[in-house]
Amino acid sequence: MKKILIINGPNLNLLGKREPDIYGTLTWDEMLEQLRSKFSGEAEIEYFQSNHEGDIIDRLQTADCDGVVLNAGAYTHTSLAIADCIAAIAVPVIEVHISNVAAREEIRRRSLIAPSCRGVISGLGLQSYMLAIQYFLS
Repeated sequence: MKKILIINGPNLNLLGKREPDIYGTLTWDEMLEQLRSKFSGEAEIEYFQSNHEGDIIDRLQTADCDGVVLNAGAYTHTSLAIADCIAAIAVPVIEVHISNVAAREEIRRRSLIAPSCRGVISGLGLQSYMLAIQYFLS
């Protein structure tokens, strides 16, 4: 069984309440339950969320798993520190986003972390996470 770590960044703890027209109405707990159910028997899914950049970096540095699914939220567009951390660790990371960041505000169209990640999946809601997990399972 593969071990997958999902890390969500700032404000993703507000899913279900935060801009439902962009992020949908499911809470993160509901999404995580669906992911664990879908991949039951194939993947052990660990979860971490923080609104603090340093906490995300600390968790990435201690990741002991087959892959990290990372939705860094707004830090995607601003954090060289998270990008440097991803480049420094051996565990592969896939950047994911619930919304289609390429279709949003200009600042959200550039990812500082993408060049350090194995790949990027964006705009597919919960499917973004599912596809990233499927990649690590293949």
